[in-house]
Amino acid sequence: MTKRRFAIRSRFAAIMAVALVASPAWAQQAEPAPKPGKPINAGDVLSGELNAMKVRGGKKGKSAPTYQITSEPRRLPAPSGLCNLETGPETFQLVTNSDAQAAQLKNFIGKEISVKVDEVACAQDAGQMSEAVVTKWSVVTKH
Repeated sequence: MTKRRFAIRSRFAAIMAVALVASPAWAQQAEPAPKPGKPINAGDVLSGELNAMKVRGGKKGKSAPTYQITSEPRRLPAPSGLCNLETGPETFQLVTNSDAQAAQLKNFIGKEISVKVDEVACAQDAGQMSEAVVTKWSVVTKH
């Protein structure tokens, strides 16, 4: 009886070892390589869901509203390129330059929005919550 149990256990261990070694190889073959997103240049329209966040910073550590668009991956123009990502950035921080721009975005929080991009770059500061930053933009209205 002991020899039979030993044989069963050793077969089971061999089968498990083969399964554990083979499964990562199958998983790597099943996933296709991610394709870089389509390029975004000055004057192009960026669409996606608008999110609002509060970020502390600036003078005296006051919280300031920060807006972010989550979109499909997009490539930025050179020299930024893919922002050290395989597919390009998917989150874009909208920098508001005035209270009027902030008030304009407030109405679209949690909804789909389209903005015309005039200047965009990869995020480089530690406090930025997005992969890319849009510094000059304007809201595109649907007619």
